[in-house]
Amino acid sequence: QVQLVESGGGLVQAGGSLRLSCAASGSIFSINVMGWYRQVPGEQRDLVAYITSGGDTNYVGSLKDRFTVSRDNAKNTVYLQMNSLKPEDTAVYYCAAGGGSRWYFEVRDWGQGTQVTVSS
Repeated sequence: QVQLVESGGGLVQAGGSLRLSCAASGSIFSINVMGWYRQVPGEQRDLVAYITSGGDTNYVGSLKDRFTVSRDNAKNTVYLQMNSLKPEDTAVYYCAAGGGSRWYFEVRDWGQGTQVTVSS
């Protein structure tokens, strides 16, 4: 079992930045891919970005222009740097971990989620 603990969410004005962190513990040897999803109430949980243990990244759509996913394997931690935030980025952001490659992400474990609110 893998435990994922997120931090770094909060309230920010449009145009601002936030950095989310997610530290993994437990059966970390089983983790190859870590990443981020986000969910708005009443909607499905959507992939944002992920990164493999080798550093390959994958982003959804145009988020790559504003978001950067990175990883510190020594600390078993994944980060999401979010710049130029927009009100539509408001959501609960979930850390995820599991298997996969640059081309797919098989999520096996989830964090508890952290709220990001962007005010206009």
